[in-house]
Amino acid sequence: MLRIWPVAALMLSLMPVVSAAADDVGALRAELQALKDEYGARVDALEARIQELEADSGAPAATANPSAFNPSISLVLGGSYTNTSRDPETWNIAGFPSSGGEVGPGERSFNLGESELTFAANIDPYFAGQLTAAITGENEIEVEEAFVRTTALPQGFTGKLGRFFSGVGYLNEVHAHAWDFADQPLVYQAMFGGQSRQDGAQVKWLAPTDLFIEFGAEVGAGDSFPATRDDGNGLNTTAVFAHLGGDVGDYTSWRAGLSRIDSSAVAREGGIADASGAPLFETFTGDSHTWVVDGVLKWAPSPRRQLKLQGEYMRREETGEVFDGGGVRLADDYRGTHSGWYLQSVYQFAPRWRVGARYDSLDSGTPRYSLAPDGLLSQDPDRLSLMLDWNPSEFSRLRAQYDWDDARDDGDTDRVFRLQYLYGIGAHGAHKY
Repeated sequence: MLRIWPVAALMLSLMPVVSAAADDVGALRAELQALKDEYGARVDALEARIQELEADSGAPAATANPSAFNPSISLVLGGSYTNTSRDPETWNIAGFPSSGGEVGPGERSFNLGESELTFAANIDPYFAGQLTAAITGENEIEVEEAFVRTTALPQGFTGKLGRFFSGVGYLNEVHAHAWDFADQPLVYQAMFGGQSRQDGAQVKWLAPTDLFIEFGAEVGAGDSFPATRDDGNGLNTTAVFAHLGGDVGDYTSWRAGLSRIDSSAVAREGGIADASGAPLFETFTGDSHTWVVDGVLKWAPSPRRQLKLQGEYMRREETGEVFDGGGVRLADDYRGTHSGWYLQSVYQFAPRWRVGARYDSLDSGTPRYSLAPDGLLSQDPDRLSLMLDWNPSEFSRLRAQYDWDDARDDGDTDRVFRLQYLYGIGAHGAHKY
């Protein structure tokens, strides 16, 4: 029994020490929390001050990244092998005026595709610039885009000046290496001769809302089909567009848009041909109005599985005068209406594999003018495409595509098989939604 007393005495002697230690830990925790609260308040105050200064001056805060103004350089290499059942030299889109920019299936056998070289960088705290040059397999260099873009306009506004792909529609702004198929839909080739491009200025406004709301307007010189550049000081192309988008649940997102392009043409070459291939007229002078309705829906429940559904509808109305090859006016009351659409779906069924299907349909309408020949009928070319691609990494893509092509609309289907490769070198900016 007496042996218990030393132990009890020792425990009683340690109680003040334990109590003091507990008090010290509590005091230290309280001091630490006070420091966190103080510094948190100071950080919030500094961030609020920075936002106020940016709003007052219209300029972003200085970057601490020493390489922020060094240009990023990227190169995309592409090529293909093409097998067609019909001569690609005779390919055309029946019932539509030729723009000279239609590409069709391309040449047979192996071909060097378009290589794309891009330089992009911040210029100063107010502007960024980009140059994209396309180097063709025929040893030609074309400036696709060369523009400066604002980075410091307030209230959600951005501006662009130079040469750029128009913001109308959905696919128009997407560069060729980022397409889901080896070529563009027929409606883009028929309506714009490829992609609508502006040499001019653009302004966009992004609404400060949870729902994606974007409005834009453009003016240009008219270098892109269906317009022509004239000898005056006018602006031969104007465009306006609006886009909406949002999320549905955790895995689904969408975007829809409406656009209009107004353009003027003076002695634009490329007349509509009849069923035998003979041109009904050689040049057109007048006005062109094109409406574009676009939509895209994406479902991505996991990085392994993703589905994209995409489509666009276009309608163009032209009024003016038409002339023969000698410049003799054939009619002064010409009116033509063309329309077309495509719908495509691409499904990623494994991390590196995708499969897709696309259907193109066009309606040439019936051109109306006083000297139109009797029996002139509307033509409705179409095409069905299937593709499978493998993406070893985010910098490379190998694709196989098969087309049942009735663009000629002459009763004989062209069967086209293509193998395509795309490789990216260097830093490349993110692609659009």
